[in-house]
Amino acid sequence: MPPAQTMTAKPRAAPALDVLDPATGELVGRIPAGSAEAVDAAVRAARAAQPAWARTPPAERAYALKAAARRLRAAAEDLAELATREGGKPLADSLGRVEAGIAAIELYAELGPLHRGRSLQGSWEAADLMVHEPRGVVALLVPWNDPIAIACGQIAAALVTGNTVVYKPSEKAPLAGERLVELLDLGDVLQLVQGDSRAGRPLAAHPRVDLVLFTGTVQTGREVLDACADRFRKVVLRLGGKDAMLIDAGVDPEWAAEQAALGAWANAGQVATSVERIFVHRDVAEPFIEALARRADAIELGDPRDPASEMGPLIDEDQRDWVHNQVEDAVHNGAVLHAGGEVPDGPGCFYPPTVLVGPPGDAPVVVQETFGPVAAVRVVSSFAAALEEANRGEYGLSAVVLTPSHANAQRAWRELDVGTVKVNAAFGGAPGAAAQARRFSGHGFGYGPELLDEVTQTKVVHLAVAPPAP
Repeated sequence: MPPAQTMTAKPRAAPALDVLDPATGELVGRIPAGSAEAVDAAVRAARAAQPAWARTPPAERAYALKAAARRLRAAAEDLAELATREGGKPLADSLGRVEAGIAAIELYAELGPLHRGRSLQGSWEAADLMVHEPRGVVALLVPWNDPIAIACGQIAAALVTGNTVVYKPSEKAPLAGERLVELLDLGDVLQLVQGDSRAGRPLAAHPRVDLVLFTGTVQTGREVLDACADRFRKVVLRLGGKDAMLIDAGVDPEWAAEQAALGAWANAGQVATSVERIFVHRDVAEPFIEALARRADAIELGDPRDPASEMGPLIDEDQRDWVHNQVEDAVHNGAVLHAGGEVPDGPGCFYPPTVLVGPPGDAPVVVQETFGPVAAVRVVSSFAAALEEANRGEYGLSAVVLTPSHANAQRAWRELDVGTVKVNAAFGGAPGAAAQARRFSGHGFGYGPELLDEVTQTKVVHLAVAPPAP
């Protein structure tokens, strides 16, 4: 009989997550699954760096951000290619979002030092001030569908005002976020944590985090809100949408179809402000639906690195299943497919642009966020009926109105219960705009100059003259 052997347990390897190319299914890289210990180390490092950073003159903080933006611009094409590999967005679109992120950094670098307080009119012998101060450590939880632009803007706004940042990109598109932090090269004031909910939950709940900026789903937003409630910490939420497009009588149906296609199918519908519900006046419904179906059939699906491809894949198979289940449910309950609606053969998580006409008003494709390339069309008898249907539901992010009537345009922006109303354009707007979402779409300013107010807190100071000593 052989002698008994002593077994020494090997240390268990830390769990890792695969990052897959949604166009091919190939492995792009791996990240840690996340842990409370890694989060705690990052928060502690950010907390230690914050006092000195807050005392750094605002102009110097802005200079550091401008230098970071220059480094990012020099590597923009490589960063965009990585974002496309892991996220599936067409390469030109990824580059556009990197450029948008650079512009956001430069914007906040200019605005930060000008973020003024107020001088109040008190007595002659005293001075009264309202001053902005940093909140401390800001946690950023950033989504996979626009990982660079959102991260750049929120990082810059937080840092320029004297906060430090712990940044967690989505586990579905984390590698571009990691490369972003490397390129920004801002030292301990910007900490990165990777992982899924094993990193996200302890980060949102960490007692030394002072503010959480979260962009993502309603379900996770609720979890973040609950995690912050015990210490009454401030949270800014940018959540889901179920945006409506209202198409009035008298519009050119071909032009309306162009706008609807842009609004519904940009980034394969994986945009919070995607047009997911279309309420079209019966006078223009038939030619509009025909034109939209033609546009859907003409869109070229393919590898997002190929310049000929107009639409890339959905982020993963779970998302494609979610989208397709909504479509199948609607068809089962009476909706008619005019384009798309079938899962294509072959590799990747592709789903075609889909035109679905006549789903029931309570169908999931009408009331739940789809986040895929599905245009759900309902024909209405009047503009008033379109307004009534558009205001139904739990979301209040934005809406699009196509109308030749100034009176109807005026009525729409007054009555639509959303944060943003776009009239006669699916996308667009002036720089510097900021909106507050309604209902389940979130609360607070997640972008624009007003974001500087969210990442700071206001202190009132009363300075009086001491009487002379006796």
